[in-house]
Amino acid sequence: MQFRQALLCLAALMCLGSYAFAQTGVQHKLKVVKTIGRHEGDARYAFASIDSTARRLYVARGFGVMAIDLDSEHVTRQWVAGDHVHAVIALPGGRALSTNGDTNTATLFNAATGEVIAQLNTGKDPDAATFDSSSGLVFVMDHQEGDITVIDPNAAKVVERLAVGGVLESAVADGHGRLFVNIRDQNKMAVVDTAARKVLRRYDLPGCDGPTALGGDLETGILVAACGNRTALGLRASDGTILARLPIDRKADAVMFDPVRRNFYIPCGRDGTLIVISETKEGALAVQSSVRTALGAHTGALDPQTGRLYLPTADFHLTFSGIAPSDGTFRVLVLGFEP
Repeated sequence: MQFRQALLCLAALMCLGSYAFAQTGVQHKLKVVKTIGRHEGDARYAFASIDSTARRLYVARGFGVMAIDLDSEHVTRQWVAGDHVHAVIALPGGRALSTNGDTNTATLFNAATGEVIAQLNTGKDPDAATFDSSSGLVFVMDHQEGDITVIDPNAAKVVERLAVGGVLESAVADGHGRLFVNIRDQNKMAVVDTAARKVLRRYDLPGCDGPTALGGDLETGILVAACGNRTALGLRASDGTILARLPIDRKADAVMFDPVRRNFYIPCGRDGTLIVISETKEGALAVQSSVRTALGAHTGALDPQTGRLYLPTADFHLTFSGIAPSDGTFRVLVLGFEP
């Protein structure tokens, strides 16, 4: 009888999946609640972000910046033209900035109208971009150059190129003068002084092969880095101490933090899952659940007003150079919590 009960318990656990739940043992009822359109033509996409002031979702597309009104869900296919856009971020003062990987430029534009204010030269293949509120500067990670292009958005000019070294991925600014940048090929994280504009130190990320996405709880000073080997590391921003090593899935390009529910969300495009990592008030991290999304949904953005998640995706096919999105299949998954 005891053996049979043990088998039943094991079967139940297997049905719940390979991830451990948080201490409460209750899985969040997070699910895909709708899909925003399919759009003809070029299906390439990269990072997504939320402009909370304008109530707008930006999606970096192959042809430029796509804008979606969060309340009406009206889609403007090309809000701003671009060339293989990697990232779009909202800025104070009604401005925004996008990075163009094919032309090695950043586009500064009026967020309300899409009017271009300036085209600024960056390093090779500008990728992720982050605004630092303490310095008022934008930091653009030059993916192939190993440096950061520093931009003053008010003056609409490049003020410096900061050498870091390595293949730079996502970055987080803490608002107190520190910028944290994943270095994919070194399995490290650079810590940058945003006022002095220099690298202060580098944190080792043991057991993290190819760190890409990065997110942070700025209140508690906890960072979560997603790695290419199905691992996420939780670490303390102040000194790099590793706090947790957590299982995730493959191809994660975003880590989003929800300060209301105290969750980190990691979309994993290769497996079509969203990994939910909970944070306790004491700073402990645990994988809470794995939510089914769609293959290709590897990045996304969180609306802080509603708690909804927006994950761009598309259908994919094989080409001679690898896997590519199929034209005419781009769409955005909307995830929300059941009542």
